[in-house]
Amino acid sequence: MNHWLVKSEPDAFSWDQQVANGVEPWTGVRNHTAKLNLMAMRNGDLAFFYHSNVGKEIVGVVKVVREAYPDPSAESGSWVSVDMQAVGPMPNPVTLAAIKGDPKFADFALVRLSRLSVVPVSKAHWDLICRMGGWKG
Repeated sequence: MNHWLVKSEPDAFSWDQQVANGVEPWTGVRNHTAKLNLMAMRNGDLAFFYHSNVGKEIVGVVKVVREAYPDPSAESGSWVSVDMQAVGPMPNPVTLAAIKGDPKFADFALVRLSRLSVVPVSKAHWDLICRMGGWKG
């Protein structure tokens, strides 16, 4: 299983909306590197749900339940989306400030590639963030 982090602006699509919707297509990704990350996702992979711009924190965990398919929101191009299902909230949201303040995250994609909306998360970083946030899932 691979691990990921997906970003959403909470005023556009929030964790609460993800939970209410259950399964939701992750659409609107328009960066080629992020697209390749979506294409690499497999059923059962887990991802941190990160609120960007407002909050700047990991607030939950989602699971890939449908692998990459053509993004229905794309007017042109070969963009893809995946379907995500809410797994559970992060008991203690993990802030970007806390991540940036820990030298163990110096090479973490969220820190290095701050504008990328879909990034891989190493097992070591996944485990550390889970401990920071109290995630036992």
